[in-house]
Amino acid sequence: MPAKAHHPLVEESLRRLEEKGYRLTGTREDVARAVAQQGSHFTAELLCEALPRVGRATVYRNIKLLVEMGFLCRVLMEDGELHYQVSHKGHHHHLICTYCGQSQDLLNCDFQGMLKEKASAQGFEVERHTVELYGRCRTCASEATAA
Repeated sequence: MPAKAHHPLVEESLRRLEEKGYRLTGTREDVARAVAQQGSHFTAELLCEALPRVGRATVYRNIKLLVEMGFLCRVLMEDGELHYQVSHKGHHHHLICTYCGQSQDLLNCDFQGMLKEKASAQGFEVERHTVELYGRCRTCASEATAA
């Protein structure tokens, strides 16, 4: 592992890459470090801006790889913009506030079996799925009630 990792998220992503047999390049470390510095969620465009010396296609390829490995998850915002966030909790879904844009994790996907069963009945094999639920967060809902 490169010597300058030192951030838990960077070290974890590089460890996962190494376990899967990927080379640990300086560019991959730069992408991992930029992801760790983004905070809660970010767009690919923001990551490209944070890495001006890394080619746009390289940033997108690394994001795709980190998503496939389960290190990042995709969050489709209500406006159609695709955001990414570090996936600390394994498979989960998102609650997205249509008023303030906040995204919260929804854990325990109790309906995964049902989705696979319904798809299988139609001859479809599920590889993965995502669910985003849109509405008002607690804060925005209470502000709307108070108004």
